[in-house]
Amino acid sequence: MMIRINKVELQLEESRTQLPEKIAQLLRIKPSDLRSWKILKESVDARKDDVKFVLSIAVETEKEELILRKNKNPQILREEETLRTLPVPGIEDLPHRPVVVGLGPAGLFAALTLARAGYAPLVLERGQDVDARDRAVDEFMALGKLNPESNIQFGEGGAGAYSDGKLTTRIKDPRVKEILEALVEAGAPEEIRYLNKPHVGTDLLKGVVKNIRHEIIALGGEVRFSTKVTDVQVKAGKVVSVTAGGEVIPCSVLLLALGHSARDTYAMLFDRGFDMIAKSMAVGVRIENAQQHINESQYGRFAGHPALRAAEYTLTAKAADGRGVYSFCMCPGGIVVPAASEEGLLAVNGMSYHARDGKNANSALVVAVNPADYGDHPLDGIRFQRDLERRAYQAGESPYFAPCQKAEDFLERKASKTLGEVLPTYTPGITLTDLHGILPPVVAQGLRDGLLQFDRKIQGFAHRGAILTGVETRTSAPVRILRTPELESTSIRGVYPTGEGAGYAGGIISSAVDGMKVAEAVIATYRPWHR
Repeated sequence: MMIRINKVELQLEESRTQLPEKIAQLLRIKPSDLRSWKILKESVDARKDDVKFVLSIAVETEKEELILRKNKNPQILREEETLRTLPVPGIEDLPHRPVVVGLGPAGLFAALTLARAGYAPLVLERGQDVDARDRAVDEFMALGKLNPESNIQFGEGGAGAYSDGKLTTRIKDPRVKEILEALVEAGAPEEIRYLNKPHVGTDLLKGVVKNIRHEIIALGGEVRFSTKVTDVQVKAGKVVSVTAGGEVIPCSVLLLALGHSARDTYAMLFDRGFDMIAKSMAVGVRIENAQQHINESQYGRFAGHPALRAAEYTLTAKAADGRGVYSFCMCPGGIVVPAASEEGLLAVNGMSYHARDGKNANSALVVAVNPADYGDHPLDGIRFQRDLERRAYQAGESPYFAPCQKAEDFLERKASKTLGEVLPTYTPGITLTDLHGILPPVVAQGLRDGLLQFDRKIQGFAHRGAILTGVETRTSAPVRILRTPELESTSIRGVYPTGEGAGYAGGIISSAVDGMKVAEAVIATYRPWHR
């Protein structure tokens, strides 16, 4: 048992070494009475132009019961950790080892959970390992040469490996803590345990996912790269094998952790009779602002203080037609990157390194769309994405040059001829144009409505040289593969749709949580697999 102290304030000029004294004062004990303490949560309070850190701290001391008995401060509470245990293994025989398709966050943590429980999973990943994938991404960004099977969408770590490595989530699930612990054990910074908005950064995340892969293998699992699943064989309504890399692999339990861009695999699954529906999503552009501008808007006179990290923002608005317009995947000090995974189609994403020390801040600005906009066939959302990405590609002066426009020109509906103080970070290159010729009218109008509102929330957000780069289409899966309350496919027994690609998560942490949940459902049903 420990004591939790909430709302411990630390001014920017105060050192962490002063925390034991602050803790002792709040508890009315001597600093020497502290056995140990650790930060549970840290956030920045920038209200009223008085920027400070606000901490929640867990404290261990011999005087816990006495302190709690006499305590009248609502900031001071009893902190009891509850240990979560895996389900008891089921009783059904597992003729073949579980097969996990995809090594993004959902597949990675599904495989890790299974491996730790003795189920020795086989992981099939269509893309390359993170080192080879890194070289393919570098070549694409430098030369515009796309590898359709290994890129910012496909490969070890999934799409999240080439983002900001954000670990924020709105879900309240005890697995979140376990995921953060596993990431730290694999080499992520210690601070992700307690920061209010933790991130790892693309540069560090690559090593982290590699280390988790090594643990899966050390525990008896197997990982095969450049091995795309091209077919699923079903007999009497139950999966019996998959075809991957030209090989038919016997399979009695299949975890589909595809990722949101596996369009060819979605089509194959639909043809094989999987129950799936079109899903709402959001599309739009990336906006880049000077990071210093964002820092000043959030921190005021404290902008640039060495104790503060690059500032972030979250913006939401409602368009005139009622659609949601919002920022997504904000990357402080980051860059805009090519996120295409098919020849002749162009999509963009954002990425930050751990230091977040680039000159620009970028974020997706997206407008909600739904099947009423593109059709209710399960694959119509994919068609909608492709049409938008094709127009973006065709607008470029060279292969994979992205269409770009100053935000103020976009508001005035005129093509940009020159850039201002914000220079685009996207490579291979950009083409100045009018994005109205590419975006669907409802999306363009939604972005105009949103930008005007955001410009009032962050003064100058849509001006001061801010630029828009298109198109952002991969915010979430356009498809949901239906599953039962037991997390099994509603149409094919033994198949478990998993994570963001199956339509049940959004972001690294929620995808990882879903991967763990699905793995635990398998554990609760089947005995461990033995060779």
